[in-house]
Amino acid sequence: MLEFDGLHKRFGSNHVLDGVSFAVQPGSMFGFCGSNGAGKTTTMRIAMGLARADAGEVRWRGKALDQDVRRRIGYMPEERGLYPKMKVGEQVAYFARLHGLDAGAARRASDEWVARLGLGERRGDQVEKLSLGNQQRVQLAAALVSRPEVLILDEPFSGLDPIGVDSLAEALLDQCRGGVPVVFSSHQLDLVERLCDSVGILARGRMVATGTVTELREREAGRLLRVVVPDAGHGWTDGVPDVRVVSERNGDTLLELGPGADDQAVLAAALRSSRVTHFAWQQPTLVELFREAVAVPTAAEVAA
Repeated sequence: MLEFDGLHKRFGSNHVLDGVSFAVQPGSMFGFCGSNGAGKTTTMRIAMGLARADAGEVRWRGKALDQDVRRRIGYMPEERGLYPKMKVGEQVAYFARLHGLDAGAARRASDEWVARLGLGERRGDQVEKLSLGNQQRVQLAAALVSRPEVLILDEPFSGLDPIGVDSLAEALLDQCRGGVPVVFSSHQLDLVERLCDSVGILARGRMVATGTVTELREREAGRLLRVVVPDAGHGWTDGVPDVRVVSERNGDTLLELGPGADDQAVLAAALRSSRVTHFAWQQPTLVELFREAVAVPTAAEVAA
C-alpha cells in the first residue's frame, strides 16, 4: 500500500504538518480534503521529493520513496508545469519519455490519453493557445501517460467543465480497477463523496478525520433527527430533555439530540402534537462532516 507515516514539517514557526498519517490500498481512491493552507500540497510535495519532511516518511510497498520509485508515480502539481510553446501531443509524449517509455510507446500513449481526455483535435496546438480548462487536461494526460503504479494529484478537477470532470473521473476509476492507488486533493466535496473509497480531512496540519464516508457518518450518527409534523404548532418539542431545534419551517423540524435525549420521547411529543409524516435520523453530507471537522476549537475545548 501507499503509506504516509507521521509526517512533520515546519516553515519557521509555522508547524505545517503535525504527524500526518494515512494509507491508501492498491486499487482504491483516497480523497484528501482540507481548507486552504491546511498542508495538503506540502504532503504531496514531500511524497514527490519536492520538499523534505522534518520527520516521518512516505512508503510504497513497504519501501521509502526514492527517485526510482518516484519515476513510477503519476504526479500532477497544483500549479501547472507545462511548456507553453510546446504542442499538446509532443508535450505529453515528452513526459512519457521522462518516465522511461521509448519513443514509439510514448507517442502511442500520448495519442491515447490526448484523445481520451477530449483533446484529440488540439494535439497539434501549442499549450499557451488552450483555455485554462484544456491546459488542465494536458497536465492530467502528462500524469497518466506513463502507466503509473501510483497517482498523486493535487486539485485535478479544478477548472474542468462537467464533461471534463466525467472523463477524468472515469479515467481515474479505470486506474483503480487496474490496481493503482489514487490520492487526490479537492475542494469539490461532492466529487470526493461520489468517487472515493476513503477520505482524509486535514486541519491545522493534523488529520482530524479519516475513513470511508459511511464510517465518518456513523461517528456522527444519532445527533440529527428530522421530524415532519405538518399541523404542529411552534414549540412542540418544549419539555423534551436535551433536545435543540436546529431549524423549523412549515412543520419540518431538524433536531439535535444531546447525550441525554430519548428519540422515543421526541416521537411521543410529536404524536401528541399532530400526525407525523416523517421521522428519521438525518445523514450528514461530507460537506457537513468537513465543516465540523475543520471548525476552529474554542479556548475551552483547547483547555479541555
